[in-house]
Amino acid sequence: MIADSTRNVGILGTGSYVPERILSNQDLERMVDTNDEWIVTRTGIRERRIAAEGETTTDLALKAARAALEASGVAPEDIGLVIVATITGDRSFPSTACRLQERLGLRKAAAFDLSAACSGFIYALSVASQSIAAGVCRHALVVGAERLSSITDYTDRNTCVLFGDGAGAVVLGPVEEGRGFRSFELGADGSGGDLLTLNDKGCIAMNGREVFKFAVRIMGTAAEEALNKAGLTKADIDLLVPHQANIRIIDAALERLDLPAEKCMVNLHRYGNVSAASIPLALDEAVQGGRVKPGDCIVLVGFGGGLTWGASVLIW
Repeated sequence: MIADSTRNVGILGTGSYVPERILSNQDLERMVDTNDEWIVTRTGIRERRIAAEGETTTDLALKAARAALEASGVAPEDIGLVIVATITGDRSFPSTACRLQERLGLRKAAAFDLSAACSGFIYALSVASQSIAAGVCRHALVVGAERLSSITDYTDRNTCVLFGDGAGAVVLGPVEEGRGFRSFELGADGSGGDLLTLNDKGCIAMNGREVFKFAVRIMGTAAEEALNKAGLTKADIDLLVPHQANIRIIDAALERLDLPAEKCMVNLHRYGNVSAASIPLALDEAVQGGRVKPGDCIVLVGFGGGLTWGASVLIW
């Protein structure tokens, strides 16, 4: 295919999946020195989902991807690119995307994983949408999938209350004029890498105070920059779909953007922080719940380890 800089690229279908097992705050009270009131007050999280024994990141991605493909109406042979945003792939290689490509029968698709922690899904959307606009492919499958329980230290009360497992997916392709992605804002600051990282045990380690301060600042800034690039203002936002890390961080973003709570999709109380899966999971629930209408201005925004951040504006 040849490049078409005028091509409008948007989301044709969404899907998501979470494991059956629920790990509640009451369950965590029996595991570490914590309590429900402390967790809810500081994070807004009440429960999270945990993958079953033997249930892999590819398994999670597969169910979300199948739902997105069905919703999009795009045939498997028409998918030309698969990107899986994850920090918990099944193996170092082959990639989770390649394993997913094989299980879905997407024989004509290139496939690779993308690692940008909780910002990964927005990074992947940027790559996929530009690949379509450049003529590399016509349709792309973008998945955020995480099995964070595999890297969570359940003796560390500061981190084990935060994370869960799940997956969300979207199918991208050409859309009519006036719809689709209007802008992306991506960034990174490697000097803050040690604030949120894997420790020597292979588990998540976080400087919660510093990550919180970074997140409160960057969520609003990234969203505003993306809106500026799109030639829009915060008054144009119909729905904000933020990374689901902490309700206080989301509330700070709403205040910065002068948005009422009803214009924000929040589901962290049920799933916790699912890293790269949190935004597509929340977006799919918003779509399924009838909160997204054609012509709506949707802002996706997130931050994560790296440190990284990303935001996107799209017209549904």
